[in-house]
Amino acid sequence: MILDGHIHLREDSKDIPTFLERLKSADIDGGIIISVEPRRSSLSSQQRLDDVMAVTEVAENLFPFFWVDPLAADAADQIKAAVERGVAGFKVICEDFEPGDPRAMPVYRRIAAAEKPILFHSGILWHPTDNARFNRPLLFESLLAVEGLRFSLAHIGWPWCDETIAVYGKFLNAYTHRPDLSVEMFIDVTPGTPPIYRRDALVKLFTVGYDVENNVIFGTDSCVNNYNTDWAREWIERDNKIYNEIGLGEITRTNIFSENLLRFVGVDSRQVKHKGLRPGE
Repeated sequence: MILDGHIHLREDSKDIPTFLERLKSADIDGGIIISVEPRRSSLSSQQRLDDVMAVTEVAENLFPFFWVDPLAADAADQIKAAVERGVAGFKVICEDFEPGDPRAMPVYRRIAAAEKPILFHSGILWHPTDNARFNRPLLFESLLAVEGLRFSLAHIGWPWCDETIAVYGKFLNAYTHRPDLSVEMFIDVTPGTPPIYRRDALVKLFTVGYDVENNVIFGTDSCVNNYNTDWAREWIERDNKIYNEIGLGEITRTNIFSENLLRFVGVDSRQVKHKGLRPGE
């Protein structure tokens, strides 16, 4: 089974049967569907929620993620409504605020209390404004203070892939000092990374020696409208070729392409005990 952990819903994404056919033709069995973004949409939060639920209710293994702006005045109400509707998680992009902004932290805690994960954008942001600086992976260290949170950093933080891996190591190290720590970081390997950089990023991620095999999620960044089957196939083939080169086993690949996503969204109740990281020992 292959699940795509990063599929966007646009305002013009109405042809759901064609979307499902394209998923099938790409040998994709489902994935995370992210609602229309809040800041550049003419739709109300209720309509954005209705739309993402309409897509994900028609087939198995489609998981609705509601895109919330943590700085919105009614963010708490939006989260409550989304949780009541049965969303699997939330999407956040820090466009003009740092991840640890004191206005946003209570929102993350509300999501964590609802036992829902957050998929964060990380790395360069293709908006024509000065905002990539708010999405540096190291800034997400602030989430160590959000107990019970499962979160993922998308795009391996491109172009700061090394920084993403280091931050993941920081969380592993935190477990050695705080065995009761309940926050967990995942890495979404959705490109991001241009093909010329892909091997470097994945080789480092899987050979650095960190306990990553249960926390990496595959994705494409495609859209419900006109899902790009060729793009999906190319990235699956490219990644598998790299995994062949470094001798990545079938269990780890299964985790990357499906099982880790199911655990991230809370469908798979598999308990993972991470190996703590204490440099020098």
